[in-house]
Amino acid sequence: MRNKLFPTQEMGSLPKAPWLLSYLRGKGVEPSDLDHLTKWSKISGFEAESETRFILAQPKSPDTERRLRELASLLGIRVLESAGLDYVYDGEANRIEMYEHPIRNSSGFRFYGHVRSFDDRYYRKAACVQKVGFRTAYHLVEFTFVKQRAKRKIKVPVTGPYTLAEWSFNEFYQKRLASQYIDFRKLKFDAKRDFVLDLAREIVRPNLQRLVEAGAEWIQLDEPAAVTRKDEIPFFVEAFNECTAGLVCKLSVHICYSNYRLLYPHILDLKNCSQLALEFANRDAYNELKLLHEFDDKREVGLGVVDVHVDTVESPELIRDRINYAVKLLGDPERIYVNPDCGLRTRTWEISYAKLCNLVKGAALAQEQAS
Repeated sequence: MRNKLFPTQEMGSLPKAPWLLSYLRGKGVEPSDLDHLTKWSKISGFEAESETRFILAQPKSPDTERRLRELASLLGIRVLESAGLDYVYDGEANRIEMYEHPIRNSSGFRFYGHVRSFDDRYYRKAACVQKVGFRTAYHLVEFTFVKQRAKRKIKVPVTGPYTLAEWSFNEFYQKRLASQYIDFRKLKFDAKRDFVLDLAREIVRPNLQRLVEAGAEWIQLDEPAAVTRKDEIPFFVEAFNECTAGLVCKLSVHICYSNYRLLYPHILDLKNCSQLALEFANRDAYNELKLLHEFDDKREVGLGVVDVHVDTVESPELIRDRINYAVKLLGDPERIYVNPDCGLRTRTWEISYAKLCNLVKGAALAQEQAS
């Protein structure tokens, strides 16, 4: 049982530490990078500033790179904890990006180049050129590190199979089926389903299994692409069920910037999902919570209360009011967790931290009113 109303949680990414980026890129660490390290060490209680400074002064090597990545992870943990969140991770400090990181650590792909995502950010897009396969448990080392050092409860964000497929070129599966089809649209549709389900079975599920075996108690599947193509929503549902069946842990799904009505009724068939973490603040779309009543969906809601695409910092009072409005629509405060709309990697450290601190304060105000 929870011991408080409106628990607060991270949604994934934080900005990358500038001192880590400078070191990894071989640019030389600037005084401003060290100033950033000192500032955020003081704010967060990061206990390894001296060690970090020492390593930053060393020649680049596999050992120094590995240790600096660990220290960046530890800083992310401490920043999220100092903001007051109930559930933390490490801000995805060791991941190149939510798509590229799992693809790089799996087999069957070839990278072609950069494409624009949002906020003038880019990711490297890959083509699936052979049957996908498991190569390494790409979140296991980072999870073990976080588990050993976090002082709060942990939730692990993992990119889901549908999004991995949607953001890739599907060469192999289309070529494999091409001779069987006259209708190209039907070919693409069936090849996409094969691709998504293979990703679920061969890559995502083995990674989830390793996390559970290592002690993960809550895993969040990130599926920002879930509503990209209305007719493929059943793929997303089927793949979620494939990669989570039988896992003994809490499982949730995060879907952002979407028309949530398109998810229903398909999303009711998610068999192992206890929470829907959704974006609302960006579009002031809280009325879409009525969908859960309409379809008798009793799951928890991860309520997005701060917009991750603007620098405006929402006040605790506004966040409180958004939570209270959600309670009125859902009728049950016990179902609500509080979070940013999405990851905060596109904001500055200052803006990200201010948003998270106010999120925690707003949740506390809402809890006081509900008590």
